[in-house]
Amino acid sequence: MTNRNHFVLSVALFSLIFNVILVSSQPLAVDCGSKGGKDEDGRTWEPDTKYLLQSNGSVQLQAGYQDPSLLSTVPYMNARIFTSPATYQFPIKTKERYLVRFHFYPSAFPNFNITNSYFSVAAGGLTLMNNFSAAITCQALTQAYLVNEYSLAPSDSEVLNINLTPSTNYTNSFAFVNGIELIAMPNLFGMTNMVGYDSSSVDVSTENLQMMFRLNVGGQSVPPSKDAGGLLRSWYNDDPYLYGAAMGVNIEASKNLRIDYKDLPKSSAPEDVYRTARAMGRDSKLNLKFNLTWLFQVDANFTYIVRLHFCEFQLDKVNQRVFNVYINNQSAQADPSPADIIAFTDGKGVPTYKDYAIVVSDGPGDEMVQIDMTPSTASKPEYYDSQLNGVEIFKLNDGSKNLAGSNPQPSAMLLQAESEPKRSFKSNSSVIGGATGGAAAAFVVVALLIVVYTKKKRVHGVESHTSSWLPIYGNSHTTGSKSDGKSNSGHLSTLAQGLSRHFSISEIKQATKNFDESNVIGVGGFGKVYKGIIDGGTKVAIKRSNPSSEQGINEFQTEIEMLSKLRHKHLVSLIGFCEDGGEMCLVYDYMARGTLREHIYNNKKSHLSWKQRLEICIGAARGLHYLHTGAKYTIIHRDVKTTNILLDENWVAKVSDFGLSKTGPDMNQGHVSTVVKGSFGYLDPEYFRRQQLTEKSDVYSFGVVLFEVLCARPALNPSLPKEQVSLADWALHCQRKGVLEDIIDPHLKGKINPECLKKFADTAEKCLSDHGLERPHMGDVLWNLEFALQLQETADGSKPGSSSTSDQGSVHSTDSSVRSQREALHVGNLSLGSEHELSEEVDNESAIFSQLVNPKGR
Repeated sequence: MTNRNHFVLSVALFSLIFNVILVSSQPLAVDCGSKGGKDEDGRTWEPDTKYLLQSNGSVQLQAGYQDPSLLSTVPYMNARIFTSPATYQFPIKTKERYLVRFHFYPSAFPNFNITNSYFSVAAGGLTLMNNFSAAITCQALTQAYLVNEYSLAPSDSEVLNINLTPSTNYTNSFAFVNGIELIAMPNLFGMTNMVGYDSSSVDVSTENLQMMFRLNVGGQSVPPSKDAGGLLRSWYNDDPYLYGAAMGVNIEASKNLRIDYKDLPKSSAPEDVYRTARAMGRDSKLNLKFNLTWLFQVDANFTYIVRLHFCEFQLDKVNQRVFNVYINNQSAQADPSPADIIAFTDGKGVPTYKDYAIVVSDGPGDEMVQIDMTPSTASKPEYYDSQLNGVEIFKLNDGSKNLAGSNPQPSAMLLQAESEPKRSFKSNSSVIGGATGGAAAAFVVVALLIVVYTKKKRVHGVESHTSSWLPIYGNSHTTGSKSDGKSNSGHLSTLAQGLSRHFSISEIKQATKNFDESNVIGVGGFGKVYKGIIDGGTKVAIKRSNPSSEQGINEFQTEIEMLSKLRHKHLVSLIGFCEDGGEMCLVYDYMARGTLREHIYNNKKSHLSWKQRLEICIGAARGLHYLHTGAKYTIIHRDVKTTNILLDENWVAKVSDFGLSKTGPDMNQGHVSTVVKGSFGYLDPEYFRRQQLTEKSDVYSFGVVLFEVLCARPALNPSLPKEQVSLADWALHCQRKGVLEDIIDPHLKGKINPECLKKFADTAEKCLSDHGLERPHMGDVLWNLEFALQLQETADGSKPGSSSTSDQGSVHSTDSSVRSQREALHVGNLSLGSEHELSEEVDNESAIFSQLVNPKGR
């Protein structure tokens, strides 16, 4: 090789290296308020001091509490707090687009009240957040922390100034931030057509955006460490955003199939997104009768870019799978130009994406982006089916260079709790959880979805359909016909009407002060729950049906029929019902401590001790065991979860919400064939596969509850790495690897007797067996939990059976004869039988529920 050629090659190599460095600068991660460190993925976070221009009035503080849901202590456990305006300055390259992420963990900081934190954030003259409260946002979304991500348009500047300014509208307000990321990225945006506006388009390449949603459709969550292009994005599972009973099917590419990006930048999305998808299923006739639908709550008065990712890995010819795409009920990719992935890509295993711009206005119920997909019939394709691999939704800045939306509105329950005087843990009052179904703040989103989308808009001649599951936060939601305003009490059995008090609407209105909003203590799938006073002083919880709710007359009747005939210390007591004046209401005993979930995570109350948790689990197990064996017929609850386990003022656990329950005189087949209903995260996989419901389905759900109590985290957490999203799967993995202690609630570490923990964990593991035949009966679960409690009490040196929440006569002995006595006690509890049995039960449990002795009931 000549010297000249060698020189030319060297120059070319240098130029290539220089261009690579120029285009892809190293991602920057700044740990604000600390000396830096490494996160759980091994990524290094720098201290923020060298980037902070103005630090007057700033302090570095450590969070006072580590929430179990935190993925890593870095950057969340340290924060920099600003009491006056401050500026970070970062070097950037001109003409390059950047991802900017802000990490917020609104914990308790010494000398600072997190509820006083309101501030604005601006970057390069663009308003990202205004009057922003991380605390309110986390409350409303029931999250411990937030990650806000923005994509900043290329600029001519060589520095990026990020300004944090405490609000002047509030006393003692301050700004804070835990971490900031800055990552150079290729400009993946271009000209995008406006949905609903013919021949209109927007050049997104020059716009600033906020990432609102990023989903791996039909697949598991993809953590930042497995993202493509070094952009460290998180891709979440799409299940929580699905709307409707028809969820389609998850499909996955063969391991032998190669994903060929061709001209598509590999940073568009990781291979994991393109190797999985959600389709409608194999039944073409059925597919023509429904849509695949996703719902997303967004801020009004902005334009959004909806990016749909596609990759066909099953078919290889044009016109085999052709479908229509509608966004907010407007044609985005529909006849006469439907979507055909092979036509888009010209090959199997070749990914692509399509962008659509949609304007979200400020009309009632308009704060949503709705994506519908349905088969196209115009070209008579080989298969009537639809497919989607991934979704991203971005908000575009408005004309005043603003991306800030408003803080989410906390629920009425939270506002009421904040307005009441602070009380000790023992005096906190809450709600009946049978209708609340979870942390109250979550129902800002849930209630909105119910009200706005129950009567779903039709999409271009395709039948609308109703939901069997509520898509957000895993709460159950069932289909039922709505009341027509006339009394339906004739549908109830004579026995049910005789055992339950029939309230008039005037009595209900008097009890709730005419449904005064100040008495709202919760919101659920059925409607609002009100605190009420009847009979001159008896506190009750009144669940009022929302006319727009899909939980209608069927669940109303089931709840009355079930609870009117069941009397047990560990089942919530139904006092009566009202079907008058077009209203449907259920009246229950008031449960002062609310739901179990409220006391094990995402709360600012004192934390339950391990012994308290054991006693509550034992109480719930007693209630379920009675349903399975103590009643005349086997009763399967079908929606066992921590929000359906209530606590009274004495911490006695009671199972609630029987709207989904099933029973039958003939269980010789061992199961009831029925449509699958329940809550994600708790659903028995065998029941889901075979649609055959057994009492072992309740046992599986209760196993999830046991791990939830032990680990103090939700049954599903899409923000975690994919192997940790499902608590059942993750806990079983840790249990079998012998590292379960690593994931238990930090407040319990070192406080559980090892033998007790082993017994408890072994019991939970057996409950989660994949096959129902391998799971224990609820009576065996109960016995094991009582034995675990005895082990703990022995280790603590306390007297067995002395706890405040255990039943009188609780048996903790391992002796077989004593165990037989305990079994006889539960089986002998009141069945759906004689008046004599009812009187005896009332006499024995008079402190727990009221007596039904006259037409007015209790």
